[in-house]
Amino acid sequence: MTRWPRAFALFCYEFAVGDTPELAIGVGLVIVATWALAGKHSPLGFWFIQAAVTLLLAVSLWRGAVTKART
Repeated sequence: MTRWPRAFALFCYEFAVGDTPELAIGVGLVIVATWALAGKHSPLGFWFIQAAVTLLLAVSLWRGAVTKART
């Protein structure tokens, strides 16, 4: 009975974080920042999340390409 909660927690961690904890932290910060911007009923939150996710994706792809080129 005590094995499945640990297994589920490990699955969730591996699913959310995986190999790039920086990306998971970045997405968490983007969500918090968007929530703060949207709390003021500003359309800035809508544009911020799109720009931030695009930037995070570009950085992640660049890091992956550099890492693969080095191996």
